[in-house]
Amino acid sequence: MHSRTSAQRSRPTTAAPRKAHAASRPRPASPALWTVALPSRTATEAFGRIIGRSLAGGETLALSGELGAGKTALVRGIAVGLGTPSNQVTSPTFVLIHEYEGRLPLIHVDLYRLRSVAEAEGIGLQEYFHGNIVTAIEWADKFPELLPSDRFELTLQHKTPTTRTARMIAYGPRARTLLATLKRAVRQHRRAATPKSSPKTAIRRGRPRTS
Repeated sequence: MHSRTSAQRSRPTTAAPRKAHAASRPRPASPALWTVALPSRTATEAFGRIIGRSLAGGETLALSGELGAGKTALVRGIAVGLGTPSNQVTSPTFVLIHEYEGRLPLIHVDLYRLRSVAEAEGIGLQEYFHGNIVTAIEWADKFPELLPSDRFELTLQHKTPTTRTARMIAYGPRARTLLATLKRAVRQHRRAATPKSSPKTAIRRGRPRTS
């Protein structure tokens, strides 16, 4: 057991309180938010493909939303964007984890059937949060304490039976980089999808010349 002795020395008194010193410390950056409208299931998969192409490696995608919101459709698009055939992507509800090989390794996890943190830890979830592995976790909001601090949260919400919104929150530098890259990619996709008006050809009218 170590004990400390306090040596009394004359120090100049300062008016600055401790709270002021604590306030001068840099605060962690607030999370970045973004919301995108998805008018159909096809649009949800297409948005997933854009996410897949925007990934750099090592991201954790924490997905949430009610049953039928389109989480698996989104992951299918992400896998395709990484180079995995779409027919190989299915919901891992019963097997819990699927692994896909593409441009980057993708781990697809479904926590729906798990009831406790111990069960989630038992499947080795946290072992995937390293290297260039991309981890997409459905029902991630069930066990937020197991998620890394740097994560990309995406919540799908129904607006109508066929339309939904994707609300994204980026925590940490890696997730923020993904969000910035994703925004640029979506803008480029929208510009490419917008039909360009064909240039108008000027037609001159007049009397024919006579030689």
